[in-house]
Amino acid sequence: MTARPLVIGIADLRRRPGSRRHVEREVVLGGLGITTASVPEGAEIGVDLELETMLPGLVATGTITVPWVGECRRCLGAVRAETIVEIREIFDPHPVEGETYPLGEDLVDLEPMVRDAVLLALPLAPLCGPDCLGPAPDMFPTGPAEHSGEAGEGAGDGGGAPRPDPRWAALAELDFDSDAVED
Repeated sequence: MTARPLVIGIADLRRRPGSRRHVEREVVLGGLGITTASVPEGAEIGVDLELETMLPGLVATGTITVPWVGECRRCLGAVRAETIVEIREIFDPHPVEGETYPLGEDLVDLEPMVRDAVLLALPLAPLCGPDCLGPAPDMFPTGPAEHSGEAGEGAGDGGGAPRPDPRWAALAELDFDSDAVED
């Protein structure tokens, strides 16, 4: 492997429009992460692409396999997963920012496209599993009786509605349906 495994020589492809080349690589790219998930340092990202020449550019179609880690949005536990991203991107000698990627005369650098695809694939709100209940307030004791060990109606026995938190008692007295305004 070269020092830059995602820089591909394409001189032979450019001479024959419509020709294709399969590119398969396992690469390590550092610094890929968003606030909620990231690619672990040293993790290999799988790149499986078909490069096809078209006048005047090149189309890259295929998949990128991304391992990532994050924190579950419900239970805050560690989450490790893998996402497969399907891509179809255009490389052009005169790229339009945000629409196409730059194409050199004899080389194409796939790394910016792979980085963009990986960052867009990382989950904004990871979840360890669809059955994760997390810290659901309605499922845990809420009143002072439950915390002190006193038994009472709805106190930790799973029956009845949980008692409201006394700190919110003042809000229960508010009346938003009243049409009369008092001076």
